[in-house]
Amino acid sequence: MYFERFLQWKMVERQPVTKYSFRQYRLLGKGGFGEVWACQVRATGKMYACKKLEKTHMKKRKGETLAHNEKQLLEMIDSRFVVSLAYTYETKHSLCLVLTLMDGGDLKFHIYNMGSPGLSSERVQFYAAQVCCGLHHLHQNDIVYRDMKPENILLDDNGHIRISDLGLALKLSGGELAQGRVGTVGYMAPEVIANEHYGMSPDWWGLGCLVYEMTAGKPPFREANERVKRPEMERRTQEEEEDYGKMFSCEASDLCRSVRLQGSLPFHTLSRPVVQVKSLRL
Repeated sequence: MYFERFLQWKMVERQPVTKYSFRQYRLLGKGGFGEVWACQVRATGKMYACKKLEKTHMKKRKGETLAHNEKQLLEMIDSRFVVSLAYTYETKHSLCLVLTLMDGGDLKFHIYNMGSPGLSSERVQFYAAQVCCGLHHLHQNDIVYRDMKPENILLDDNGHIRISDLGLALKLSGGELAQGRVGTVGYMAPEVIANEHYGMSPDWWGLGCLVYEMTAGKPPFREANERVKRPEMERRTQEEEEDYGKMFSCEASDLCRSVRLQGSLPFHTLSRPVVQVKSLRL
C-alpha cells in the first residue's frame, strides 16, 4: 500500500506545473510589475503566495532582467528568514513566482497602524535579530539585498519575519564590488546615492534605518507625514545626522550610528556586524 502511494505522489511530482496546478484566492497586494495572490496547490492543499509579473509591464519598463535575476537568486536561498521559492510557471500574460505565504502583513503596517507609531524595544530587538539572520544568509551566498525597508519585511501567522522582494538584489562573486543608484529614497546608503562602489554596506545601512523607524515611529530623515523631494532627501542622507529622542536606549542609538561606518570598512569584513548585533539589547 505504501509503495503504491509513493508511486502516486511520484506521478504527481512529474507533472508539469501550470496555472491549473493551483486554486487562486484573494488578492494580497500589488507591486510595480503585477499583483500577489493567495493560492493553494491542488495536489497537497498547501497555501502559497503567487507573485504575478505582468509581461507587458516588464517589457515597457525593461524589467525582464530583474525578474530573471530574482528567480535565480531565490533558487539559491534556503533560509527561514528569507521568503522561499516553491514553484515557477508562466501564462500567456504573466510570469509567476510561487512563494512562502506570509499572512501577518508587512512591518510598515505594524509600525504605523497597530496603536501609536513605533514598536516596543522587545519587538524591535526581536525583528532586528531576525533581519540580521536573513541578511547573514544572503551575505554568506555573496548576495547584497539593496532594498531594505519596512514594506519588504513580512510577518507570518506566528509573528516571525522574512525578507521579501529580491528584485534589486545582486550576486557578487569573486570579491567584486557593486555600483548603481538602486533602492528606495530615504533608505539608500550614502555610498549608493554617490554612485560609489560598495559591497554589503547598503544592507547594514538599511538595517539601521529599519531599527530607527521601528523605534521612533518615523523614518530617520523626515517626519512621518512629511513629503520631501528626492534631491533634498538625498542631501539629508549624506549630510545630516538623524535625531535620537528619549525612546532610544544607548544601545539602539549606538547601533544606528555604527552603520554609518560600514561604508568605509574593507569588503571582506562587512558581515561582522551580525555577530555584534546579536548581543545588543535594544
